Amino acid sequence: MTKITFLGLGVMGYPMAGHLVAAGHSVTVYNRTTTKAEAWVAQHGGALGKTPADAADGTEMVMACVGNDDDLRSVCLGPDGAFASMSEGSIFAVSYTHLTLPTIYSV
Repeated sequence: MTKITFLGLGVMGYPMAGHLVAAGHSVTVYNRTTTKAEAWVAQHGGALGKTPADAADGTEMVMACVGNDDDLRSVCLGPDGAFASMSEGSIFAVSYTHLTLPTIYSV
C-alpha cells in the first residue's frame, strides 16, 4: 500500500482519488472546498488534510488534479503548499487539462 496525497477533488479528481483507495492505497485528500473533501472522506475513507502541506506530510506520492496555472501554484508553493512538506524522494504527479507547460516546468 502506497501513502498518497490527492490535491483537487473536482469532476476528474474526485473519482480518481476514489479509484486509488479501491486499489488499496492509503489516500489523504485536500480540496479548497472543505465540504467536498469531507464528503469524499465519508464516501471513500482516507484522511483529510487542512492544507496541501498538511495533506502531503509523510506521503510517498502527491498527485494534483487542478484546473489552471494559478490553482497549481496555490497547492504546490508557499508555506502551506505541498512542496513545503514533501519528503526527499517522494513523487509529484499532475493531471491537467488547462495548465500551460511553462507553469508546469516552473513549479
